[in-house]
Amino acid sequence: MAKIKKNSHKILYRKYSSNLKYVMMVVCVLVITFYLPKQPRFRYEFEKGKTWLNKDLVSPFSFAVLKTPQQIEADKKTAVENTLPIYQYVEDVFKEQGEAYLNEFDVKWKSNTLNENEKETNKQRSYQLLNTIYNKGIIDVNPKHQTKGKYYDFSLVKNNVSTKSNSQDLFTVETALVYLKDHLNISNEAIKKTIIELAESHVKPNVLFDDALTTTVQANAINSISTTKGMVQKGELIVANETVIDEEVYQKLVSFRETYDAQTKSVGDDKLVFLGQVLLVGFITGLLMVFLFLFRKDIYADNRQLALLLLVITMMLLVLTWAIKFNLSSLYLIPFCIVPIIIRILFDTRLALNLHLLVILIAGFFVPNSFEFVFYQTTAGMVAIYSIKNLVKREQLLISAAFILSAYFVSFMGIALLREGSLGHIEWVNFLPFVFSVLLSLLAYPLIYAFERLFGITSDVALIELTNTNNKLLRELAFKAPGTFQHSLQVANLAEAAIFKIGGNALLVRAGALYHDIGKMENPQYFIENQTGVSPHDKLPYEQSAQIIIRHVHKGIEITRKNKLPESVIDFIRTHHGNTRVDYFYQSFLKNSPEKFIDENIFRYPGPIPFSKETGVLMLADSVEAASRSLKNPDAQNINDLVERIINYKLEQNQLDNCDLTLKDLETIKLIFKTMLMSIYHVRVDYSQTT
Repeated sequence: MAKIKKNSHKILYRKYSSNLKYVMMVVCVLVITFYLPKQPRFRYEFEKGKTWLNKDLVSPFSFAVLKTPQQIEADKKTAVENTLPIYQYVEDVFKEQGEAYLNEFDVKWKSNTLNENEKETNKQRSYQLLNTIYNKGIIDVNPKHQTKGKYYDFSLVKNNVSTKSNSQDLFTVETALVYLKDHLNISNEAIKKTIIELAESHVKPNVLFDDALTTTVQANAINSISTTKGMVQKGELIVANETVIDEEVYQKLVSFRETYDAQTKSVGDDKLVFLGQVLLVGFITGLLMVFLFLFRKDIYADNRQLALLLLVITMMLLVLTWAIKFNLSSLYLIPFCIVPIIIRILFDTRLALNLHLLVILIAGFFVPNSFEFVFYQTTAGMVAIYSIKNLVKREQLLISAAFILSAYFVSFMGIALLREGSLGHIEWVNFLPFVFSVLLSLLAYPLIYAFERLFGITSDVALIELTNTNNKLLRELAFKAPGTFQHSLQVANLAEAAIFKIGGNALLVRAGALYHDIGKMENPQYFIENQTGVSPHDKLPYEQSAQIIIRHVHKGIEITRKNKLPESVIDFIRTHHGNTRVDYFYQSFLKNSPEKFIDENIFRYPGPIPFSKETGVLMLADSVEAASRSLKNPDAQNINDLVERIINYKLEQNQLDNCDLTLKDLETIKLIFKTMLMSIYHVRVDYSQTT
């Protein structure tokens, strides 16, 4: 049985990597369409107060007209107001208080030394009065029911029978005691006073408010409210062409859409709907691939970066699908602006806007009021992109969030005024989902970090961390090879100033410059900037010296990969010498050993040559800075000649063939290098000769 070769999966990947992008695209389309809602979409868009520009709309079926949310709320309020509070007649109150009254009567009578012959008569008479009062009822008045006056209607439940009553028809504790005093016909004031004092502590409410039962009855009344008002019959005209959509027509259209959606869930052909979704999502995803092929070939060729873009699209639309499936209260809670923020920071403005528009266009097919939705999200996404030029400070995300919220607010106000025509009718609670969405967009920060790690993409945030000179690797370089470290700082300043002027990623150039000579940490004494005395090369053959010098490129790649630096930074290490020769040792070999055959490749860097503006500028800055240290008399003329000579030599050696640096860029770079080197070496410009 044949053995499977080690790393055969890598060979297969390299062989079929160009086709993998199409597989990923197909998988993305199928995953999205598999989970999207499977029902035909209502075809008409409409707004209150606008003109109906479609043909006459005739109802294909009968349906009930839904009430507006305001009407339903008004009906609920009316139902609650019309539901009388319920009071329970509690018989046990009199049993308890009456028995206590009789028991205490004898004690009270005796303690007041009253005539025993009159006790029983007065006892029965007063007890009967109490019985009469309790039978009529003593109500515990509730102030919240007195909104329309002192007396109010209520439902009195007695012996499980409910009757409508009024608080005026019953006693309160105060009126019960007044009734007792008025009907207690006793001439002896001492006896009368004793009975009244005793009765005061035994007159308690026996008609009590039943909060739980009242709440239940109110809930039942609310639940019984009809959510519809009238019917539209099959064949009836809903709205005519060029008719203004007023409140009544608008509600008919809303009702028609709701009924249509409900019916098509069971009637529509899922297979045809799925096919339609595949066509639309596939077309939109295809447009993305065309955009990348035409304008971002680097991403188109990189399957990892392409996978990230397709993953972002898929995740965002799956979140939308989840929200629709679980009937999220508002689809504006979904932070769609997180997409342009992430793509802007990881890639560029054009791609961020393009991808955001594609996501919103697909989402627009599955949300209500799709034009309004697309307007909200498109404008907010554009503001999100414009508000983040470079994420170099943490507060920039907060500032961007504030701008996004402002964009939502302006759109919300404009649409609300356009629709309602009045500030008083704006429902401000509908703006809360936008606030929540903006807060969720702050999740972009941890997501950016996760995507960087998973897909090997370098953001400006990561570059800022790498350019911090307190970084462990840079501190080690400064300690082991201080001359190289100072050289790297100067190269970083030169390259950053040049790339900033001609246009490019200044942060990336600075990071590349700081690490381009990191391999010199292995043998720092073999490099002239770290030498303080005799050169160790004096005792070595020229070939070996050249190999030691060349080795710093290989070692730099090894060190940076071990420390997990991004490949975009490692590219500067690989290309900063291109495939040039180590000319000092090569020429020395030719001079001292003319008779020997020489393999020129021994003295040549492995390459590749620079392939971007950034790597090209670094090569020039590195060579110019290193050569400037050999100037014995660094005046304006010498610096000018040096810069011209170095850059022209690189051009002659074809080291800049793969860069997109123009001749105008090179002239700008020369001027910046000359100006900065003169400043470094404190050269005074003779202004008398510049005219």
